[in-house]
Amino acid sequence: MTTLVVCIYRGAKLDTDPPVVGADAIEGLVTTVGIDDPEDSRVNCLLEGLRVSRDLDDETVLAVLSGDGDTVTFNRSIASQVDELVSEYSPESAVAVVDSAEDERLVPIIESRVPVDAIDQVVVRQARDIESTYYLLKQFLADEQLRTTVLVPLGLILLAFPALLAVFESITVSVGAIAAVLGVFLLYKGLNIDGLLATLSASIRDALYAGKVSLVTYVVAGGLAMVGVFVGALGATSLDRAADGELIIVMQFLYDSIPWITGAALIASSGRLLDEIIRDDNIGAAYINLPFVAVAVGLALRGFAAYVIQRSDVSDPFVVPAMNYGPIEVEQFSLAPGTLLAVFILGSIVVSIVGVRVAAYVSSVGYNNIEQSS
Repeated sequence: MTTLVVCIYRGAKLDTDPPVVGADAIEGLVTTVGIDDPEDSRVNCLLEGLRVSRDLDDETVLAVLSGDGDTVTFNRSIASQVDELVSEYSPESAVAVVDSAEDERLVPIIESRVPVDAIDQVVVRQARDIESTYYLLKQFLADEQLRTTVLVPLGLILLAFPALLAVFESITVSVGAIAAVLGVFLLYKGLNIDGLLATLSASIRDALYAGKVSLVTYVVAGGLAMVGVFVGALGATSLDRAADGELIIVMQFLYDSIPWITGAALIASSGRLLDEIIRDDNIGAAYINLPFVAVAVGLALRGFAAYVIQRSDVSDPFVVPAMNYGPIEVEQFSLAPGTLLAVFILGSIVVSIVGVRVAAYVSSVGYNNIEQSS
Protein backbone atom coordinates (compact mmCIF):
# COMPACT_ATOMS: atom_id res chain seq x y z
CA MET A 1 0.00 0.00 0.00
CA THR A 2 1.39 3.38 -1.03
CA THR A 3 0.66 6.38 1.20
CA LEU A 4 1.31 9.94 0.08
CA VAL A 5 2.55 12.15 2.93
CA VAL A 6 2.25 15.78 1.87
CA CYS A 7 3.51 18.86 3.70
CA ILE A 8 1.95 22.18 2.70
CA TYR A 9 4.51 24.98 2.51
CA ARG A 10 2.78 28.31 1.99
CA GLY A 11 4.69 31.48 1.27
CA ALA A 12 8.12 32.12 -0.23
CA LYS A 13 9.30 30.28 -3.33
CA LEU A 14 11.61 27.30 -2.94
CA ASP A 15 14.94 26.86 -4.66
CA THR A 16 13.47 23.94 -6.64
CA ASP A 17 10.17 23.66 -8.46
CA PRO A 18 7.46 22.04 -6.35
CA PRO A 19 6.53 19.43 -5.53
CA VAL A 20 9.69 18.44 -3.65
CA VAL A 21 9.70 14.65 -3.35
CA GLY A 22 11.85 12.35 -1.21
CA ALA A 23 13.18 12.36 2.34
CA ASP A 24 16.70 13.43 1.30
CA ALA A 25 15.46 16.43 -0.67
CA ILE A 26 13.21 17.51 2.21
CA GLU A 27 15.97 17.13 4.80
CA GLY A 28 18.05 19.52 2.71
CA LEU A 29 15.05 21.85 2.47
CA VAL A 30 14.70 21.79 6.28
CA THR A 31 18.32 22.83 6.65
CA THR A 32 17.97 25.64 4.13
CA VAL A 33 14.73 27.03 5.55
CA GLY A 34 15.88 26.63 9.16
CA ILE A 35 19.12 28.54 8.55
CA ASP A 36 17.33 31.32 6.71
CA ASP A 37 14.65 31.72 9.43
CA PRO A 38 14.96 29.55 12.57
CA GLU A 39 11.63 30.89 13.89
CA ASP A 40 9.68 29.78 10.81
CA SER A 41 6.88 27.41 11.87
CA ARG A 42 7.08 25.70 8.46
CA VAL A 43 10.30 24.02 9.60
CA ASN A 44 8.24 22.10 12.17
CA CYS A 45 5.83 21.08 9.43
CA LEU A 46 8.64 19.62 7.33
CA LEU A 47 10.13 17.80 10.31
CA GLU A 48 6.72 16.36 11.19
CA GLY A 49 6.38 15.12 7.63
CA LEU A 50 9.73 13.31 7.94
CA ARG A 51 8.64 11.74 11.24
CA VAL A 52 5.27 10.56 9.87
CA SER A 53 6.95 9.10 6.79
CA ARG A 54 9.43 7.24 8.98
CA ASP A 55 6.84 5.84 11.41
CA LEU A 56 4.37 4.51 8.82
CA ASP A 57 4.66 0.79 8.14
CA ASP A 58 3.51 0.91 4.52
CA GLU A 59 5.38 2.33 1.57
CA THR A 60 5.37 6.14 1.67
CA VAL A 61 5.97 8.96 -0.75
CA LEU A 62 6.97 12.15 1.08
CA ALA A 63 6.35 15.38 -0.80
CA VAL A 64 6.20 19.10 -0.13
CA LEU A 65 3.55 21.17 -1.87
CA SER A 66 4.38 24.83 -2.21
CA GLY A 67 3.28 27.98 -3.95
CA ASP A 68 2.67 31.70 -3.60
CA GLY A 69 0.38 34.38 -4.96
CA ASP A 70 -3.26 35.04 -4.17
CA THR A 71 -5.67 32.40 -2.86
CA VAL A 72 -6.94 31.22 -6.25
CA THR A 73 -3.46 30.98 -7.76
CA PHE A 74 -2.08 29.15 -4.74
CA ASN A 75 -4.98 26.68 -4.60
CA ARG A 76 -4.66 25.90 -8.29
CA SER A 77 -0.92 25.36 -7.88
CA ILE A 78 -1.54 22.89 -5.02
CA ALA A 79 -4.14 21.04 -7.11
CA SER A 80 -1.75 20.78 -10.04
CA GLN A 81 1.02 19.38 -7.83
CA VAL A 82 -1.30 16.80 -6.29
CA ASP A 83 -2.39 15.71 -9.76
CA GLU A 84 1.26 15.28 -10.74
CA LEU A 85 1.99 13.14 -7.65
CA VAL A 86 -1.08 10.98 -8.14
CA SER A 87 -0.27 10.44 -11.79
CA GLU A 88 3.33 9.41 -11.07
CA TYR A 89 3.02 7.36 -7.86
CA SER A 90 -0.67 6.25 -7.84
CA PRO A 91 -1.04 6.43 -4.02
CA GLU A 92 -3.96 4.67 -2.37
CA SER A 93 -4.24 7.08 0.56
CA ALA A 94 -2.72 10.31 1.87
CA VAL A 95 -1.73 12.02 5.10
CA ALA A 96 -1.78 15.83 5.14
CA VAL A 97 0.68 17.64 7.40
CA VAL A 98 -0.12 21.33 8.00
CA ASP A 99 1.18 23.98 10.35
CA SER A 100 -1.91 26.21 10.63
CA ALA A 101 -5.68 26.09 10.53
CA GLU A 102 -5.54 28.15 7.33
CA ASP A 103 -3.50 25.47 5.53
CA GLU A 104 -5.99 22.84 6.75
CA ARG A 105 -8.55 24.41 4.42
CA LEU A 106 -6.53 22.99 1.50
CA VAL A 107 -7.19 19.41 2.57
CA PRO A 108 -10.38 19.12 0.45
CA ILE A 109 -8.27 19.82 -2.65
CA ILE A 110 -6.09 16.84 -1.82
CA GLU A 111 -9.03 14.70 -0.75
CA SER A 112 -10.77 15.25 -4.07
CA ARG A 113 -7.90 13.41 -5.78
CA VAL A 114 -6.80 10.80 -3.23
CA PRO A 115 -8.45 9.62 0.04
CA VAL A 116 -6.99 11.44 3.06
CA ASP A 117 -6.66 9.12 6.08
CA ALA A 118 -5.39 11.71 8.55
CA ILE A 119 -4.65 15.39 9.04
CA ASP A 120 -1.63 16.20 11.20
CA GLN A 121 -1.61 19.83 12.33
CA VAL A 122 1.68 21.02 13.77
CA VAL A 123 1.68 24.16 15.91
CA VAL A 124 4.54 25.30 18.15
CA ARG A 125 3.37 24.69 21.73
CA GLN A 126 4.24 28.16 22.99
CA ALA A 127 2.24 29.73 20.16
CA ARG A 128 -0.78 27.38 19.99
CA ASP A 129 -3.22 29.65 21.82
CA ILE A 130 -1.91 32.77 20.09
CA GLU A 131 -2.09 31.21 16.64
CA SER A 132 -5.59 29.86 17.20
CA THR A 133 -6.82 33.18 18.60
CA TYR A 134 -5.31 35.08 15.70
CA TYR A 135 -6.89 32.79 13.14
CA LEU A 136 -10.31 32.92 14.81
CA LEU A 137 -10.12 36.70 15.00
CA LYS A 138 -9.13 36.86 11.35
CA GLN A 139 -12.04 34.61 10.36
CA PHE A 140 -14.38 36.69 12.52
CA LEU A 141 -13.37 39.95 10.86
CA ALA A 142 -13.74 38.35 7.44
CA ASP A 143 -17.35 37.28 8.12
CA GLU A 144 -19.64 40.17 7.20
CA GLN A 145 -22.67 38.79 9.03
CA LEU A 146 -20.75 38.38 12.30
CA ARG A 147 -19.30 41.87 11.96
CA THR A 148 -22.71 43.47 11.55
CA THR A 149 -24.21 41.36 14.35
CA VAL A 150 -21.50 41.95 16.97
CA LEU A 151 -19.32 44.91 16.08
CA VAL A 152 -22.10 47.28 14.98
CA PRO A 153 -24.08 46.99 18.26
CA LEU A 154 -20.88 47.42 20.29
CA GLY A 155 -20.02 50.52 18.29
CA LEU A 156 -23.51 51.95 18.79
CA ILE A 157 -23.29 51.29 22.54
CA LEU A 158 -19.97 53.11 22.77
CA LEU A 159 -21.45 56.04 20.86
CA ALA A 160 -24.70 56.11 22.85
CA PHE A 161 -23.18 55.86 26.32
CA PRO A 162 -21.71 59.40 26.46
CA ALA A 163 -24.93 60.85 25.06
CA LEU A 164 -27.11 59.03 27.60
CA LEU A 165 -24.75 59.98 30.40
CA ALA A 166 -25.05 63.64 29.39
CA VAL A 167 -28.85 63.46 29.27
CA PHE A 168 -29.56 61.51 32.46
CA GLU A 169 -26.42 62.51 34.40
CA SER A 170 -26.45 59.07 36.00
CA ILE A 171 -24.27 56.10 35.18
CA THR A 172 -26.86 53.67 36.56
CA VAL A 173 -29.66 54.97 34.34
CA SER A 174 -27.39 55.09 31.29
CA VAL A 175 -26.13 51.55 31.80
CA GLY A 176 -29.70 50.35 32.42
CA ALA A 177 -30.97 51.95 29.21
CA ILE A 178 -28.12 50.45 27.16
CA ALA A 179 -28.65 47.03 28.76
CA ALA A 180 -32.37 47.15 27.96
CA VAL A 181 -31.75 48.06 24.31
CA LEU A 182 -29.05 45.39 24.01
CA GLY A 183 -31.37 42.82 25.60
CA VAL A 184 -34.13 43.63 23.12
CA PHE A 185 -31.66 43.31 20.25
CA LEU A 186 -30.35 39.95 21.49
CA LEU A 187 -33.90 38.62 21.91
CA TYR A 188 -34.78 39.92 18.44
CA LYS A 189 -31.86 38.04 16.92
CA GLY A 190 -31.97 35.01 19.18
CA LEU A 191 -35.67 34.33 18.62
CA ASN A 192 -35.35 35.06 14.88
CA ILE A 193 -38.07 37.70 15.06
CA ASP A 194 -37.08 39.12 11.68
CA GLY A 195 -37.58 35.71 10.06
CA LEU A 196 -40.92 35.29 11.83
CA LEU A 197 -42.07 38.71 10.67
CA ALA A 198 -41.08 37.89 7.10
CA THR A 199 -42.96 34.59 7.30
CA LEU A 200 -45.96 36.32 8.86
CA SER A 201 -46.15 38.92 6.11
CA ALA A 202 -45.94 36.19 3.46
CA SER A 203 -48.66 34.19 5.22
CA ILE A 204 -50.94 37.23 5.42
CA ARG A 205 -50.38 37.99 1.75
CA ASP A 206 -51.17 34.39 0.78
CA ALA A 207 -54.28 34.45 2.97
CA LEU A 208 -55.48 37.64 1.29
CA TYR A 209 -54.97 36.21 -2.17
CA ALA A 210 -56.53 32.83 -1.27
CA GLY A 211 -59.54 34.34 0.49
CA LYS A 212 -59.10 32.34 3.71
CA VAL A 213 -61.75 32.61 6.42
CA SER A 214 -59.09 32.35 9.12
CA LEU A 215 -57.72 35.79 8.23
CA VAL A 216 -60.99 37.41 9.31
CA THR A 217 -61.36 35.21 12.38
CA TYR A 218 -57.79 35.99 13.45
CA VAL A 219 -58.55 39.71 13.31
CA VAL A 220 -61.73 39.21 15.34
CA ALA A 221 -59.85 37.00 17.80
CA GLY A 222 -57.16 39.64 18.22
CA GLY A 223 -59.82 42.26 18.96
CA LEU A 224 -61.53 40.01 21.52
CA ALA A 225 -58.19 39.27 23.18
CA MET A 226 -57.45 42.99 23.51
CA VAL A 227 -60.92 43.56 24.97
CA GLY A 228 -60.29 40.71 27.41
CA VAL A 229 -57.01 42.24 28.56
CA PHE A 230 -58.73 45.62 28.96
CA VAL A 231 -61.61 44.13 30.97
CA GLY A 232 -59.19 42.15 33.11
CA ALA A 233 -57.10 45.25 33.76
CA LEU A 234 -60.23 47.17 34.84
CA GLY A 235 -61.16 44.40 37.26
CA ALA A 236 -57.62 44.20 38.65
CA THR A 237 -57.26 47.95 39.14
CA SER A 238 -60.51 48.06 41.11
CA LEU A 239 -58.82 46.13 43.92
CA ASP A 240 -56.52 47.48 46.60
CA ARG A 241 -53.00 46.04 46.22
CA ALA A 242 -52.11 46.63 49.87
CA ALA A 243 -55.29 45.02 51.22
CA ASP A 244 -55.90 42.20 48.74
CA GLY A 245 -52.39 41.21 47.67
CA GLU A 246 -50.84 40.67 44.26
CA LEU A 247 -52.06 37.07 43.89
CA ILE A 248 -55.70 38.11 44.26
CA ILE A 249 -55.20 40.90 41.74
CA VAL A 250 -53.77 38.44 39.21
CA MET A 251 -56.65 36.02 39.83
CA GLN A 252 -59.18 38.83 39.36
CA PHE A 253 -57.50 39.75 36.09
CA LEU A 254 -57.75 36.13 34.89
CA TYR A 255 -61.35 35.77 36.07
CA ASP A 256 -62.50 38.84 34.11
CA SER A 257 -60.38 38.32 30.99
CA ILE A 258 -60.65 34.54 30.51
CA PRO A 259 -64.13 34.56 28.87
CA TRP A 260 -63.01 37.06 26.23
CA ILE A 261 -59.68 35.30 25.60
CA THR A 262 -61.44 31.93 25.41
CA GLY A 263 -63.86 33.38 22.88
CA ALA A 264 -60.90 34.69 20.89
CA ALA A 265 -59.24 31.26 20.87
CA LEU A 266 -62.55 29.62 19.93
CA ILE A 267 -63.12 31.96 16.97
CA ALA A 268 -59.51 31.66 15.76
CA SER A 269 -59.55 27.85 15.90
CA SER A 270 -62.98 27.73 14.25
CA GLY A 271 -61.69 29.86 11.38
CA ARG A 272 -58.76 27.50 10.90
CA LEU A 273 -61.18 24.56 10.95
CA LEU A 274 -63.37 26.21 8.29
CA ASP A 275 -60.31 26.70 6.08
CA GLU A 276 -59.50 23.01 6.37
CA ILE A 277 -63.12 22.06 5.59
CA ILE A 278 -63.15 24.27 2.48
CA ARG A 279 -59.74 23.10 1.29
CA ASP A 280 -59.91 19.35 1.96
CA ASP A 281 -62.55 16.78 2.76
CA ASN A 282 -60.15 14.77 4.91
CA ILE A 283 -59.87 16.96 8.02
CA GLY A 284 -57.32 16.19 10.68
CA ALA A 285 -58.55 15.38 14.18
CA ALA A 286 -56.40 18.12 15.68
CA TYR A 287 -58.26 20.87 13.81
CA ILE A 288 -61.64 19.51 14.96
CA ASN A 289 -60.56 19.09 18.58
CA LEU A 290 -58.88 22.52 18.85
CA PRO A 291 -62.09 24.59 19.54
CA PHE A 292 -63.12 22.13 22.26
CA VAL A 293 -59.67 22.36 23.83
CA ALA A 294 -59.89 26.16 23.89
CA VAL A 295 -63.23 26.06 25.71
CA ALA A 296 -62.08 23.34 28.13
CA VAL A 297 -58.92 25.23 29.11
CA GLY A 298 -60.92 28.45 29.51
CA LEU A 299 -63.40 26.73 31.85
CA ALA A 300 -60.63 25.26 33.98
CA LEU A 301 -58.77 28.57 34.34
CA ARG A 302 -61.99 30.45 35.07
CA GLY A 303 -62.88 27.92 37.79
CA PHE A 304 -59.52 28.18 39.57
CA ALA A 305 -59.58 31.98 39.43
CA ALA A 306 -63.16 32.05 40.77
CA TYR A 307 -62.21 29.71 43.62
CA VAL A 308 -59.30 31.92 44.74
CA ILE A 309 -61.16 35.24 44.65
CA GLN A 310 -64.26 33.78 46.38
CA ARG A 311 -62.19 32.22 49.16
CA SER A 312 -60.51 35.59 49.71
CA ASP A 313 -63.95 37.28 50.06
CA VAL A 314 -63.21 39.60 47.15
CA SER A 315 -66.18 38.29 45.16
CA ASP A 316 -69.66 37.34 46.26
CA PRO A 317 -70.70 33.65 46.14
CA PHE A 318 -71.99 32.38 42.82
CA VAL A 319 -75.81 32.43 42.90
CA VAL A 320 -77.96 30.15 40.72
CA PRO A 321 -81.24 31.96 39.96
CA ALA A 322 -84.60 30.34 40.55
CA MET A 323 -85.93 28.27 37.65
CA ASN A 324 -89.49 27.19 36.90
CA TYR A 325 -90.06 24.78 34.01
CA GLY A 326 -93.62 23.45 34.41
CA PRO A 327 -93.64 20.83 37.14
CA ILE A 328 -89.92 21.34 37.80
CA GLU A 329 -89.29 24.28 40.13
CA VAL A 330 -85.84 25.13 41.53
CA GLU A 331 -85.37 27.79 44.16
CA GLN A 332 -82.46 30.22 44.12
CA PHE A 333 -79.31 28.90 45.81
CA SER A 334 -75.61 29.73 46.03
CA LEU A 335 -72.61 27.51 45.33
CA ALA A 336 -69.70 27.21 47.71
CA PRO A 337 -66.26 27.99 46.21
CA GLY A 338 -65.25 24.34 46.25
CA THR A 339 -68.49 23.23 44.60
CA LEU A 340 -68.16 25.91 41.94
CA LEU A 341 -64.57 24.79 41.21
CA ALA A 342 -65.77 21.19 40.89
CA VAL A 343 -68.48 22.28 38.43
CA PHE A 344 -65.98 24.16 36.28
CA ILE A 345 -63.51 21.25 36.29
CA LEU A 346 -66.29 18.78 35.47
CA GLY A 347 -67.45 21.00 32.62
CA SER A 348 -63.90 21.25 31.32
CA ILE A 349 -63.51 17.47 31.32
CA VAL A 350 -66.87 16.93 29.64
CA VAL A 351 -66.08 19.44 26.88
CA SER A 352 -62.69 17.86 26.22
CA ILE A 353 -64.21 14.36 26.05
CA VAL A 354 -66.89 15.58 23.66
CA GLY A 355 -64.18 17.15 21.51
CA VAL A 356 -62.20 13.92 21.36
CA ARG A 357 -65.28 11.91 20.46
CA VAL A 358 -66.40 14.35 17.76
CA ALA A 359 -62.89 14.48 16.27
CA ALA A 360 -62.64 10.68 16.25
CA TYR A 361 -66.08 10.33 14.65
CA VAL A 362 -65.46 12.91 11.91
CA SER A 363 -62.02 11.44 11.16
CA SER A 364 -63.43 7.91 10.91
CA VAL A 365 -66.25 9.06 8.61
CA GLY A 366 -63.75 10.86 6.38
CA TYR A 367 -61.48 7.79 6.28
CA ASN A 368 -64.39 5.51 5.33
CA ASN A 369 -65.41 7.90 2.54
CA ILE A 370 -61.87 7.85 1.16
CA GLU A 371 -61.82 4.04 1.21
CA GLN A 372 -65.17 3.83 -0.59
CA SER A 373 -64.11 6.31 -3.25
CA SER A 374 -60.84 4.43 -3.84
